[in-house]
Amino acid sequence: MSLTPDQLAEIAAQRASRQTTLRATSAGMEARLYQAHPVLDHGLIRVIDYMGDDAAICQAARVSYGRGTKAVSDDRGLIRYLMRHWHSTPFEMCEVKFHVKLPIFVARQWIRHRTANVNEYSARYSVMDREFYIPAPEHLAAQSTVNNQGRGQVLEGAEAARVLDLLREDAMRAYDHYEDMLTPDADTGKLGMARELARMNLPANVYTQWYWKIDLHNLFHFLRLRADVHAQYEIRVYAQIMGDIVKDWVPQAYEAFEDYRLGAVSVSATAKEVLKRRLAGEVVTAETSGMSKGEWREFVEEWG
Repeated sequence: MSLTPDQLAEIAAQRASRQTTLRATSAGMEARLYQAHPVLDHGLIRVIDYMGDDAAICQAARVSYGRGTKAVSDDRGLIRYLMRHWHSTPFEMCEVKFHVKLPIFVARQWIRHRTANVNEYSARYSVMDREFYIPAPEHLAAQSTVNNQGRGQVLEGAEAARVLDLLREDAMRAYDHYEDMLTPDADTGKLGMARELARMNLPANVYTQWYWKIDLHNLFHFLRLRADVHAQYEIRVYAQIMGDIVKDWVPQAYEAFEDYRLGAVSVSATAKEVLKRRLAGEVVTAETSGMSKGEWREFVEEWG
């Protein structure tokens, strides 16, 4: 992660500022505010603002006038009940706003989660930085032969070096041309292309930035998909850091989320029936399971 001295000074000033408030605060989230957590080679994620805590979830569920008189253990039980039975609105009472710096190809995958408020750095008004995501060698892989949207065998040796050279050379060449198109030259009569047009030449691994605000219910949905081991590595590392932040913010809600969403397995009615048959002692095969080949493969991967 590369931050300029001015950016580091701005973060230090934000963290040094102290204000009194009557609203509910989370000690864990207060410790996280404004801190820049490095991601990938030049990326970052940090919390800009938040609203609510574990007690706010319970307050909304009970529609009480204050923080309530229930014990912490009662709050934990209520939160787990809400999560277990897929109640969503109490979790929507908590919100968080992130500042994220990420490669454009990750941003385009991320933006598929449409339940957030987003404001992205504008390449129409500003010049993009010369920063590109170049994978570490251990994250270079061939196309998976069984998953059409996943990775397979890791590239090694000369092939890995060749691909990394291509990525660096192409990114630098594209940015050189981008800079050249932007730059006017009075001696040659070169006007310089508009930023909104010149940006089309930038590669998808150039870094962009945005503010991303979302409620806790929809953030849990994002984490359930993107912190999963099957998610693409480049977005998964962001989700994992966000998960650590949420765990500090609302520890009881995150505990329930880990138990009932992140660490849980959803099964179809057919898979449920197969499990019952197995428990009864029956030997179930792919042919007698009633599942497709893909379903059976996933079932065996999970249940053996």
